[in-house]
Amino acid sequence: MDMVIKGRHMEVSPATRAYAEEKIGKVSRLLNGMVMDVEVELYQEKNPSIEMSHVAEVTIHTKHPGPVIRAREASTDMRSAIDMVVGKLERQAMKVKGKLDRKHVAKGTMPEFEVAEGDDELEEGEGTQETEGGIVKRKSLELKPMAPEEAVLQLELLGHDFFVFTSAEDNVINVLYKRRDGDYGLIVPKGA
Repeated sequence: MDMVIKGRHMEVSPATRAYAEEKIGKVSRLLNGMVMDVEVELYQEKNPSIEMSHVAEVTIHTKHPGPVIRAREASTDMRSAIDMVVGKLERQAMKVKGKLDRKHVAKGTMPEFEVAEGDDELEEGEGTQETEGGIVKRKSLELKPMAPEEAVLQLELLGHDFFVFTSAEDNVINVLYKRRDGDYGLIVPKGA
C-alpha cells in the first residue's frame, strides 16, 4: 500500500507525518488488503475568522469491487483533525466491509483483496491555475462498470454531490447526482 502525505501551501513536519501514517495505517488494516493507495492532504485555512483552521483530507483507493473512501475534517490543531478524520474513515471502512461481506456471502464467494504487482490503479493528474473562477483541479479516472445502487454507495462514501460511472447494464456513461430533497437523480444520454 502506498501512502502519500502532502501539505497544501505548508510543510508537513516529520512528527505530524509519522502521526498521520500511524493513525491512517490502522484504518487500512481494517480493510484487510483492499487498500491500493492512500492520499493525505493537510493544510491550514488562512482566514483568521475560521476557528477550525487545521484541515485533514484523506482519500483511500480500494481494489475492485471496493469503493473509494474519502473524508475531510477540520479542527483547532492538526492532530485533532487527523484523529477526527480517522474516526470518520473507520466508520466508512466498517460500512464498506459489512456491505461487501453480505454481498459475497449471499453469492457464496469471498473475493481475494491482496494487491498483485501490475494492478491498475486510479490515475490522477492534478494541475492548478492561479486565475479566479478557472479550472483549479483536473482528475482523470477509470470508469468502472457498476449498477446505480453501487454508484449511490460510492457517492455517499466520497461525500460528493455527483458521481460519474459506466452502467454495467449497457456500458454507457451515467451521472448520478444528489437532489436537494435528499433523493438521487440519474442522468442517462438520450438513445441509451
